[in-house]
Amino acid sequence: MPGIDECLLQAMVVPGARGASVVDWTSGLALGTVGETPGGDHETTAAETAELARMAAEYPSFAPDEPPGADGAKGLPVEDLIVTNRTGYHVMRFVETTFDSSVFLHLWLDRDTGNLALARLRLADLAERLILG
Repeated sequence: MPGIDECLLQAMVVPGARGASVVDWTSGLALGTVGETPGGDHETTAAETAELARMAAEYPSFAPDEPPGADGAKGLPVEDLIVTNRTGYHVMRFVETTFDSSVFLHLWLDRDTGNLALARLRLADLAERLILG
């Protein structure tokens, strides 16, 4: 079970990965970063992606209030977000935690060499195993 630094290094193994971070979407702060970032500033990127994540997680259009599952757990309302542009992909995967679940993994991929499907599967696996402490 990886911590933040190991998790980010494992995310960078995805083909086409340019940068990765773990972000708290409540505060907009990066808890860890590795690689490049659009615009060259990890903290600005963290704050901007946190705003997008917060909107998706809080607006009923994207995250309808669903009844708890059979075990009584509610889980996260949104699993991941994918933003595409002409040069890359941004994949944000929400991490379920024992406290407030306000953390997500952000992976920036090069559009020409990145594999969006593989990135999504890899981030899901990392989010499930990530240890925050």
